[in-house]
Amino acid sequence: MIYRSCALAGATASLVLATGAIAQTNVPPSEAGQTRNPATPTVTSYPSAAAGDGATTNGFNLSRWAEDWSSYRDPAKRHDILDRLKFLPIDADGDVYLTLSGEARLRVNHTTNPNLRDSRAQRQDINRLVGGADLHVGPHFRAFAEIAHGGISGVELGVPAATLRNDLVVQQAFVEGDAEVSGVAIGARYGRQEFTDGANLLVSQRDNNTIRYTLNGIRAWARGRRVRVDLFDLKPTQYGDLGAEDDISDPARRFSGVTFGFAAPTHWFGGSKLYVDPFFWRRRNSVGAWGGRIGPATRYYAGTRLYGDAGPLTIDWTVNHQSGRYIDQDIDAWQIFLAQTYRLGKPATAPRIGIHFDYASGGGGYGNGKLRDAYAPFGNNIYYSYGLFLTASNLIAVAPNVTVSPLKRVRVTAEYQLAWRDSVTDAVYRANGQPFAGTQRIGDAKIGDVMRLQAIWAISPRLSFTGRYEHLAAGPSLSKAGFKSSDFMAGWLSFRF
Repeated sequence: MIYRSCALAGATASLVLATGAIAQTNVPPSEAGQTRNPATPTVTSYPSAAAGDGATTNGFNLSRWAEDWSSYRDPAKRHDILDRLKFLPIDADGDVYLTLSGEARLRVNHTTNPNLRDSRAQRQDINRLVGGADLHVGPHFRAFAEIAHGGISGVELGVPAATLRNDLVVQQAFVEGDAEVSGVAIGARYGRQEFTDGANLLVSQRDNNTIRYTLNGIRAWARGRRVRVDLFDLKPTQYGDLGAEDDISDPARRFSGVTFGFAAPTHWFGGSKLYVDPFFWRRRNSVGAWGGRIGPATRYYAGTRLYGDAGPLTIDWTVNHQSGRYIDQDIDAWQIFLAQTYRLGKPATAPRIGIHFDYASGGGGYGNGKLRDAYAPFGNNIYYSYGLFLTASNLIAVAPNVTVSPLKRVRVTAEYQLAWRDSVTDAVYRANGQPFAGTQRIGDAKIGDVMRLQAIWAISPRLSFTGRYEHLAAGPSLSKAGFKSSDFMAGWLSFRF
């Protein structure tokens, strides 16, 4: 589906690592990567690192439309034929030009005791192919389209989701325009798009999937020098698995709201780049599910995010209260995400130590009193478990971590996470929001311990290899309900241009 309207290519907000907030290193972006290098927008006066459009390293962004390759207008800056594809002039002056992008990713996942049941190990052999085209028509209008293919084979696959196996999808397709009025950049984007304007535990492209998470609708903004406001009204894409024509806007779900942004004075704390983003969101779902019941849910989010750098300290803190109604229950839930790292030295590659504390309230999921189960609209689904066994509902997590660069282009992060339930009368929930059956009847709070290791090798600016290992040691709230411990291993090679 191709959409029409207008918007501005913004820039990048910081993205929280699966192992806490980590500042920039010289590696390509991934679903577990955080960078501070912004993509350069067409027009903006608000600090680009906090405009809410994804993360960029070495010119590459997870949201490919947030990249700016206009400097390749100069032939001296191009080094090979792929550089040439970044600026293809259509008119004589080069005011109308096309930027092409692409990705090929080969990945293998191996999971013992899939679904935490005593069963044969699962192996997923996954491939992703993505191609995009970004048409710039003068300085204030553009159109972007991106198609993707996802393939999967292996052992014990079950029925793969459409985000893993899909012959062809129109992953993104939108038009956008912008203008500058009295020093304020205003713009709007309409169509199928990725949305990352918030803490990535709440909103994320979910790059861990083969086919990314996208939404359909409009996002508009006004950005001054130190203040911004973004408004949006979006419906998730409901992917089919038969081709490009069965992917539709989900009629059952709608996500809308407003996010404000304030850039703190840079002289604070002896020099810093800190941002405060209050937000007010609404998520409606006519087929919400808790405790085996399905019915309408309207959930309101009121919160604030504080994030950025203050010298060697990097923080990403978010607090939100959730209200509303689910069937016949009032919603009263909280989420608190506190991630921070400290750089032990001046170089960007210096070791970092960090810890994240996270609280997501629970209770009422099985129909008792108020619904206190917190819920993220579409957050980063590997933050608590690479194997997708945990999520920010009825969860308390503490995770110290350390990141080192043993080689120039290699970054290694190790983490040890301890996890408990907030309410022992409610279930342990997976990344997809589904409960582990029977855990609501177990009286122990401890979910388990999660030991994780990730290594990223930036072979070149375009080519990277990522490896992951995780061991989830099931605690009593899982083991007493019949669930087992699990090991997860993954590795993938990704090429982008």
